[in-house]
Amino acid sequence: MQSINPFLWFDSQAEEAANFYVSTFDDSEITDISRYAENTPGPEGSVMTVSFTLKGNEFIALNGGPEFRFTPALSLFVHCKDQDEVDRYWTALLDGGQSQNCGWVTDRFGVTWQIVPDRMLELLADPDPDRANRAMQAMLKMDKLEIKVLEDAADGGA
Repeated sequence: MQSINPFLWFDSQAEEAANFYVSTFDDSEITDISRYAENTPGPEGSVMTVSFTLKGNEFIALNGGPEFRFTPALSLFVHCKDQDEVDRYWTALLDGGQSQNCGWVTDRFGVTWQIVPDRMLELLADPDPDRANRAMQAMLKMDKLEIKVLEDAADGGA
């Protein structure tokens, strides 16, 4: 079966980033590390690519040099079952990174993540457009998403 895998271009931190990501997410692991050979773009023996899985999703990280940088135009969306997961992932990925609006955080490697509780998606899809709009308006004012605040807003509170 053919698959599509995110391919992340780092300057020289591919292995460090992959190790950080697999330590952050359960059911994750480094699956392969390849190294630059003689007469290739990188220093001989240095890490070229790191293949890893995060919760069953396969990624490849490349040490490709400083030519390209990440932007929030592409982000990784993390479904969270509850506030504890939101808090755990948010705190881990924010360490050395930068908080963004609406549940987005850019980690210390420049990769942008959306840390989103499934409950928010339910609220935004509420058949009552007023409830959905109140939840949306509350979300737009947050950095880290707080389920209770979203629910209270949808119910007509705060």
